[in-house]
Amino acid sequence: MNAAKPPVRKPSPAPRPARPTASTKPAPQARKPAEPLSDGELEQLQALLDKVPAPLEPLDVSMLDGYLIGVLLQPKPIAMSDWAPHVLDSEGRKPPPSYNGEQLFELIRRRHRELNLAIVDRQWFDPWVFELEDEADPSEVVFPWVAGFALATELFPELMRLDAAQLLEPLAAIYMHLDPDDLEDADELLEEIETLEPPADLEEAVESLVSATLLLADVSRPQPAQPSPKRPPARKGPPQRRRF
Repeated sequence: MNAAKPPVRKPSPAPRPARPTASTKPAPQARKPAEPLSDGELEQLQALLDKVPAPLEPLDVSMLDGYLIGVLLQPKPIAMSDWAPHVLDSEGRKPPPSYNGEQLFELIRRRHRELNLAIVDRQWFDPWVFELEDEADPSEVVFPWVAGFALATELFPELMRLDAAQLLEPLAAIYMHLDPDDLEDADELLEEIETLEPPADLEEAVESLVSATLLLADVSRPQPAQPSPKRPPARKGPPQRRRF
C-alpha cells in the first residue's frame, strides 16, 4: 500500500497517560528510553514495505502501527516469528528465499519496543496515521490503524477471550471507526458504539485510540501490585516498676 503523504503524528506536550487508570503506577525503576523513528526513518520504513515483492501484500506503516498494538496487548507475549510474517503479507504468505527483510525489521523492532514501553508504563504514544485532505472524516483517517489492530486480534484472539465487560468500552472506542457490517455477531459491541459520539476532529480520534489502548492494557497486561510497606514492630515501653 503506497502512502501519498508521510504519516501525521499527533504529539502531546509531554509524555502522559491518555486517561488515568486505577492501575497506573510509576515504573519501579528507570528504563532505557526507546528511540523513536525519525520522520526520515518512517519514510524509509514505508519505502521498504513498498519494496516487498509481489504477490505479497504488506501492511502500510499506519496499519502496521495498529497491528503492533494489537500484538502487544495480548495477555501472553507473541513471538516475533509468529507476528512478523503478517507484516509482509496480511495472509502470512512467505516471501521468496532471496528476500532480505533485515533492514525493514530492524526499524519495526524499534517501534515495537517503543510501543511496548508505552504500554508497560501507561504512557502516551503517537499513533501513526495518514494525512488526507483537510475535510476528511477522522474515522477515514484512522481506519488503516484500526484495521491493523483488528487484523492482530483476528490472528491472535487471546485478548478477545478476556472479560467481555471490561473490554467493551475500549474496544467500542476503537471499532467505532469500522463499518458496522464488518462487526459480525457483535451485538453488544455495536450497541456500545451507538452510544458514542463521533470524534469532532482527528486529534480527538487519535486521543481516543491511545486512551482505549491503555484501558485494554489494564485488562490484558495489568501492572503488578506494589507490596504494601510493612509496619515496624510495636515498640515496647519501659519495664513496669513493682511496689514492695
